[in-house]
Amino acid sequence: MRGIATILASVSALAFLPSPASAQDTSEVQSSPDVASVTSEAEDEIVVTGVRASIVGALNVKRNATQVVDSIVAEDVGKLPDNNAIEALQRISGVQVTNRTGGEAAAISIRGLPDALTTMNGRNIFTASGQAFALADIPANLVKRIDVYKTRAADQIETGIAGQIDVFTRRPFDFNGFAISGVARGIYNEQADSFNPNVSGLISNRWETGIGDIGVLVSGSYARTKFRDMSVTSGAMVPFVTENPPPGFTPLQRVFPESGAWVPGTERGLPYAAGSTFLLGGRQVPYYLSRDAVFSPDVAGTRERPAVNAAVQWSPNNSSTYTAEVFWNQFSATTQNSLFFSFVDWWGSLGANPKSTIELYPDTNIIKARSVGDVYGFNSGDYTRSKTNSFVYALNGDWKVGDNARITADLSYQNSQFDTQFLAMRIDRVAKRIDVDFNTRNGIPAYNFDNNALLTDPTQWNVGEFYDNANRSKGDALTLHLDGENRWDEGFLRRVKAGIRIDDRNAMDSVRAQDAPGLGRRLSTLDPGLQLLNKDFFDGRASVPTSWLVPNGTYIYENVDAIRQLYKGSVAPGFKLSNALSLTDVFDINEITMTAYAMADGQFDLFGRPFFVQAGVRYTDVDTNFVFTDRYNGRVTSASNGTSRFLPSATLRYEITDDFRIRFNYGETLRRPAFGDLNPNPNLVGDLTNVGRGSGSAGNPNLRPTTARNYDLSAEWYFERNSALYATAFRREIDGLVVPVTSLLVIPGTGLNTNRFAVTRPENASNGVLKGIELGLTYFPTYLPWVLDGFGFQGSMTLLDSKQNIPISDQNGNIVAETESAFFGVSDLSYNATLAYDKGGLGARLSYVWRKAFLGNNEARLFANPIGVWRRPESSLDFQLTYDVTKRLGLTLDAVNLTSQTQQNYYKFEDAGNQNQFNLGTTLLSRTFAVGLRYAFD
Repeated sequence: MRGIATILASVSALAFLPSPASAQDTSEVQSSPDVASVTSEAEDEIVVTGVRASIVGALNVKRNATQVVDSIVAEDVGKLPDNNAIEALQRISGVQVTNRTGGEAAAISIRGLPDALTTMNGRNIFTASGQAFALADIPANLVKRIDVYKTRAADQIETGIAGQIDVFTRRPFDFNGFAISGVARGIYNEQADSFNPNVSGLISNRWETGIGDIGVLVSGSYARTKFRDMSVTSGAMVPFVTENPPPGFTPLQRVFPESGAWVPGTERGLPYAAGSTFLLGGRQVPYYLSRDAVFSPDVAGTRERPAVNAAVQWSPNNSSTYTAEVFWNQFSATTQNSLFFSFVDWWGSLGANPKSTIELYPDTNIIKARSVGDVYGFNSGDYTRSKTNSFVYALNGDWKVGDNARITADLSYQNSQFDTQFLAMRIDRVAKRIDVDFNTRNGIPAYNFDNNALLTDPTQWNVGEFYDNANRSKGDALTLHLDGENRWDEGFLRRVKAGIRIDDRNAMDSVRAQDAPGLGRRLSTLDPGLQLLNKDFFDGRASVPTSWLVPNGTYIYENVDAIRQLYKGSVAPGFKLSNALSLTDVFDINEITMTAYAMADGQFDLFGRPFFVQAGVRYTDVDTNFVFTDRYNGRVTSASNGTSRFLPSATLRYEITDDFRIRFNYGETLRRPAFGDLNPNPNLVGDLTNVGRGSGSAGNPNLRPTTARNYDLSAEWYFERNSALYATAFRREIDGLVVPVTSLLVIPGTGLNTNRFAVTRPENASNGVLKGIELGLTYFPTYLPWVLDGFGFQGSMTLLDSKQNIPISDQNGNIVAETESAFFGVSDLSYNATLAYDKGGLGARLSYVWRKAFLGNNEARLFANPIGVWRRPESSLDFQLTYDVTKRLGLTLDAVNLTSQTQQNYYKFEDAGNQNQFNLGTTLLSRTFAVGLRYAFD
C-alpha cells in the first residue's frame, strides 16, 4: 500500500527476533501503560467471586490507573449478562445508551458525545468504510474487560472527542494451563414471540516446551435474535386555510410553500397561537396547523452474529512474548417493514359543515383531531438483507531489555465489508374516510378508517412503485505500532516512553438505485404469494388498525428477476433484469496517518505523600486522497487534503491519603470527518409527501477535523476495601463542530418526481462547550449480619450542560444568522443504580438506568413544525440472577426492560413545541427473558 508495506514487513520481521532479557507477558497492546501494568496486580487482590468480583475488579482498574478510567470486568469467561458490549457499558458513570429497538441497545455516548474511539486489545478497529466500529457487533460473551477512558495520554490514539472504549479479549497466557468454558442462553423476545440462542465457548491450553512456553486459545460465539419493532406516528405539520378560506381556496385546503405564504424548515416553525395569520393572496389570513399524515412501521427481522477469536502466544525465554491472533465477526440481518401510511391532508369531501370535522387544542391553531374524506394512502413492503464480515489479523512482539526497558511492536491488518440490498413495493388506494386523533394520550395517536377490514382485501389495492437498491461499503487498513519505554524506581523521573504509529487506510462506498412507477393493476391480479398480512399490531396499546396487506419482501427477493421483468414490460423500459446489477463507486478514499509521541512520568513527595506527574505530546499527520463519482451523471472528480497537529496532554495525581486521591488531566483530541461526509455528490429523495420539493444530503470535501480541549478534575475516596465514592468535574471546549446547512437546489435529470431539492451539507460552522459532573458510589458494607452480608450497591449520576452555536441559512445556503442549541444526543441528567447480592454461590443484580429528554436530531427542512426532534426520557429496569450449582457449573436468569418502556419523540426548538401537542412517534421496546447454563474449568 503505497510503499508502506515494505517498511512494515521489514519491521515485523525484526520484531520477531528473540531478546535476551527477563520475562514479561503482554496481554494488552497499546492500552494505557498504567492500566496494563496494574491490572494483573489489581486482579490478584480480588478474593471474592461472582457478581461482586466483577464490580470490584472494575473498581481496582479505576483506582490504579493514571487516567480517568471506568471498566466492566467479567471475572469468568462469558459471565457478562448482557447481549452485546454496549449493554454491558450502560452501568458505567457518564455512559448513556439509547436506540434500544431491534431487541437490544445499539448506540452509546460518553458524557453526551457519540464519537468514542473504539479499540480492541488497543488496536483501532472499524466497520466497512466507517471511522468507527459497530460496538453492538461485539458479543459480550467474548469480552474479558472493557475500559472506558474519559481522559487521554500521549501514547493513546488521538481520535474520539468523547473518549476511548477499549475491548479486551482473552489470550492463552491469561490462564495457568488448560481451560475450557461454555455459555448457552435461550432468550425469549416477548414482542416477537421468539426464542433465540446465544451461545459461546472457549478452549485454551499452554505448555512448557523445549523452545519456551506456548499457548493456544480459540473462542467463539453465536447469537440470533428474531425481533419485532412496532411504531405509531403522527406526521409532520403543514398549514391549512380555515373553514372560512380566502378567494381561490376551499375550506381546510392545504397551503403549499409555492404560495409564498410560508417558508418550510424554519427553526421554530410557524406560530401556533390561536388566530395566527400569514400573508396569502395579498392579505393576512388565519390558518390552522395539522399533521400531513399518520403512519405505522411494523418491522420484523432476524439478526445473526457469529464471532471467532483465536490467539497463539509464545514466550521463548523470560524476556520476550510473541502473540498472533485473529478476530472475525459477522453481522447478518433480514428485515420486513410492513409499513402503513395514510395522508390526512386532502381537502374536499368534508360535508356541509367542514368545521365540524376538526377539533383544536385549546388556545392554539393546532388541529388535534380531524376526519377527512377521499383520502389517499399507501402500504409498502420494505425488505432489506444486509451482511458485514470483519477480520482483524495481528502480530505482536513484546521484549524486556535489561531490568527496566521494554519494546513493543504490533502489526495488524483488518478488512471489513458491508453489503445491503433493499427491495420495496408499494400498494395504494383512496379510502372513503379516515378519523384521526393525533394524540389521544401520552403522545400516542389513534386513527381508523370507515372500514378497517378493507385494509386486508387485495381487490382494494393498486400495485404501486417498485424500488430496487443496493449498497456496498468496504474498508481495509495496515497498521504498525512501535513503542519503547524505560522505567526507574527512584528519583523524580520514573518513566520515559515514545513511539510511532503508521496507518494506511482505504475506504470505498458503492451504490445502485433504480425505481419504477406503479403498474396500474390490482394486487389481487398478481401471484397470491406476493401478499403478506401482518397481525396483532401494537399489542392493543393504541386505537389503530391491527392488520393490513403489504407486498411480501421475501417473495420479491426470491423472485426479483420476475418482478423486474413485470415492471420493465409495463411502464419502466429502463429497468434492468440481472440480479448482478452493477454498482457505482461513489467514493474511493486512501488515507495515510503517521503519528509520533513522547511522554514522561515523574513522582515526588508533597507533604509526605506521593504526587504523580505524566506529560507528553502527540504529533499526527494525515494525508487523504479522494475520488468521487456523481451517481446521477457519472462525473468523476478527485481531491486531496492534509492536516497535521500537535496534541499535548498532562495528568496530575496526588494521593492525599492511602484511600483518597485527586487527579487532574488536560488533553487535546480530535474527531475526523466520516468518509461519507466528504463526498460532495448528492444522495436525493423525491417529493414523497407533496410538499413541492424533494430532499437530499451531500458531503463536503473541505471538512476539517473537529478539535477539543479537555479538562478533568476528579476526587476518589476508597473508604473500604471494596467500596469507593468518587466525583469528576469536566469541561470540553470544542472547535469546528459539524452542523447541517441546507440549500434549495434545482437538479435536473435525476429521474425522480421533482427537480427541486432541499439538500443538506455538513459544515464546520459551530463551536461549543460541554461541561458536567459525574458522581459515583460502589459500596459493599462489611457490617451487615450474616444473612444480609453480600449486599452491595453501585450507582452513578451524570449532570451535563452543553451549548453550541447553530447557523441559520437561507434557501441558497447562505448563513444569515445563528442561534444556540444543546448538543445532539446529550441528556442533562442521567443516572444508573444497581443493587447487587453475592453470597454462597447465589448472585443477583437489579439495575435501573434513566436519562432525561434530549435533542436527537433536526427534521428535514420541509415542514412547518419546530425543526428539533427530541426524545422523551428513557429508562430500563434489568435483572440478573446466577446460581453456582457446583464450582464449575452455573445457572443464569436474565430479564431486560422489565417495565416495557417505549421510545418516543416530539418536535421542539427552544420554547417552541412540546411533547403533548407536537408528539411524533412511539415505538414499543421489547422485553426479553433469558435462561442459561455456564460451565468453566481452568
